[in-house]
Amino acid sequence: MTHKISVLHQDKKFDFSLRPKKLTEFCGQKQLKERLDLFLRAAVQRNEVPGHCLFYGPPGLGKTSLAHIMANTIGKGLVIASGPQLLKPSDLIGLLTGLQEGDIFFIDEIHRMGKAAEEYLYPAMEDFKVDITLDSGPGARSVRLDLAPFTLVGATTRAGMLSEPLRTRFAFTGRVDYYTDEDLVSILSRSSQLLAIEANQETLLEIARRARGTPRLANNLLRWVRDFAQMREGNCINSAVAEKALAMLLIDNLGLNEIDIKLLSVMIDFYQGGPVGMKTLAMAVGEDVRTLEDMYEPFLILKGLVQRTARGRVATPLAYEHLNRNPKDRWGEE
Repeated sequence: MTHKISVLHQDKKFDFSLRPKKLTEFCGQKQLKERLDLFLRAAVQRNEVPGHCLFYGPPGLGKTSLAHIMANTIGKGLVIASGPQLLKPSDLIGLLTGLQEGDIFFIDEIHRMGKAAEEYLYPAMEDFKVDITLDSGPGARSVRLDLAPFTLVGATTRAGMLSEPLRTRFAFTGRVDYYTDEDLVSILSRSSQLLAIEANQETLLEIARRARGTPRLANNLLRWVRDFAQMREGNCINSAVAEKALAMLLIDNLGLNEIDIKLLSVMIDFYQGGPVGMKTLAMAVGEDVRTLEDMYEPFLILKGLVQRTARGRVATPLAYEHLNRNPKDRWGEE
């Protein structure tokens, strides 16, 4: 079945417009949502500021959206900062002293905060107080300032890099996991309505299957399919058009992209399936180690295509099958 797309002229705030405003609009993550809903409603019922929260997991799964939802739920403001920009105490002072009572202070990539800034955050989290130094030299003096009670929400893709003193100051910790194809179809259905795109379930499933379990990527692919249909298919969209659009991005039916295929090919064709170190793989595909570990390896492991061992990464029989390689030599099959 073929559908028409209504071309939107104002789509600059694409990601923001698709962001869920309430937990009921947030698809997937059932257990996390249930716990967070209880946590927030209990605080509101007691007329208290919710405790500090930490969300961790791969990028693009909704950690920032959860911070927005928290602010909407308790009816307070949201102040957003990025960990790499918070290197020293002076980077934090203005943000902390500017908070209003009950505000959500969201720090993305919180694991990348500077050590000095992190330690400066401890009394702010525990006692809602900060010390500032006035003047300099022999006449310097320290003054303690009271802060408005607030909720710190941290987001990280690397929870293991957080120091224990910081990690244990969060009252609520939640892991955000990859989404099922069914959850992604629900997300895409909502997004297509907001973007005035008519697409049936078969088409949305075609997109969801290639979105690596990630809502952000799913929404970006939906927008790409819309653009492709507008420019190449007379504004008509169906599953065949979606398949052609996604093939143009070199994304296969499992959701693997060009870098994923390169990684598996290097492991199989040049290192007999491994084990091979991540530094070697990074040099071979022209990416840095951190990018591979954060953006590519988790999905390959999730799909059962790669195993991590003490000696390095190993391509599995599924990887050989997906790339149409012969696994007999590597796995001793008869």
